[in-house]
Amino acid sequence: MSFFDNVDINENYLLENFPQILDLLLKDNTTKKNIIWATNSYENKGYYFNDQIYPTVIGNNSLIVPRAKKTLDEKNKRSKDKAEVFTPSWMCNKQNNLIDFEWFDKQNVFNEEKGKTWIVNKEKIAFPSNKNWTDYIKEIRLEITCGEGPYIVSRYDTVTGKKIPLLNRIGVLDRKFRIINENATNKEEWIKYSVIAIKSIYGYEWQGDNIILARENVLFSYIDYYIDKFNEIPSEELIKEISKIISWNIWQMDGLKGVVPHSCKTEKIAQMNLFGEKKTDDIGCLGCLKDDIKQHNGIYAKVMDWNTNKKIKFIDIIRG
Repeated sequence: MSFFDNVDINENYLLENFPQILDLLLKDNTTKKNIIWATNSYENKGYYFNDQIYPTVIGNNSLIVPRAKKTLDEKNKRSKDKAEVFTPSWMCNKQNNLIDFEWFDKQNVFNEEKGKTWIVNKEKIAFPSNKNWTDYIKEIRLEITCGEGPYIVSRYDTVTGKKIPLLNRIGVLDRKFRIINENATNKEEWIKYSVIAIKSIYGYEWQGDNIILARENVLFSYIDYYIDKFNEIPSEELIKEISKIISWNIWQMDGLKGVVPHSCKTEKIAQMNLFGEKKTDDIGCLGCLKDDIKQHNGIYAKVMDWNTNKKIKFIDIIRG
């Protein structure tokens, strides 16, 4: 088994062999800093909610593990504090199949559900007369509160931790890679549409460790498919390109507010009272007080519109 086959990615290996990749996987493009822990789960290790996550910290300490490897107490605490519940792969498959039913207007396109498992359709995927395979690759998909990204990629079942063979994977990006494999005619075309596929999937998450895991899972899924197709590891230049895209497309955000977690702040306002005296009051964030996503004074999360290569606030997409 090679390093790239491991379910639990060894960040120390990344730190020693691909330090620039680990830097990219920790980058917060909104703040231009690193993502923060955004959880109290690591206070006993000396890392607090608003602390940035640094490569040497996770690389040298093996702190980040998938949910399946966390202790039962930790799982329960995170479920209680942040309603963190991870969806088993069979349920992700069922819901992704519903999306594809709407797109293809046909059932069992990629697989047929059998209780809590599925049987893969091994025939080449056929497309409706008004659509083609590149349309499917370009289709935008977003996983909200994405956790470790099980709807996007399915390297392993996030509940059991069991690795899923490549041909049986059911994430939206896994499906795009199957389509690319079936239709791309050469390596250049494969790489072109693989980059488009990566740009087409988005996901946001609150907790920093989950963001790292989701980003790693997307990157290592890409590497899995590349190795399977070409029997070699992608160039470091290509891995960097993919990592940069992932650092934009999987981002840290409070999904209810559209801002970086805990970035809203108390502000001071000065006003005159009835006696002409100047008085300074502390007021909270108006967006928080009014439950209005447009009025927060926190740091609004930004994403990349890859069609225009322009950075935009995520809430501007919602307004649209």
